[in-house]
Amino acid sequence: MQATAYTYDPASRSGSVLLDDGTPLPFEAPAFDAGGLLLLRPGQRVRIETEGEGDARRITVVTLQTL
Repeated sequence: MQATAYTYDPASRSGSVLLDDGTPLPFEAPAFDAGGLLLLRPGQRVRIETEGEGDARRITVVTLQTL
């Protein structure tokens, strides 16, 4: 699934993305680390993997979107 980086805190390696429908979805350090990224800037397009549904949905991987 694709999203746009919305916030990112380099100290905690956590942040949030905006889904294409405008819904914000937070991510924690393990999801960021799983993607192998070093930095994330607001506005960057990212690819995310999630698990769960509805309010229980969480991001498991954040990585850069590649063409």
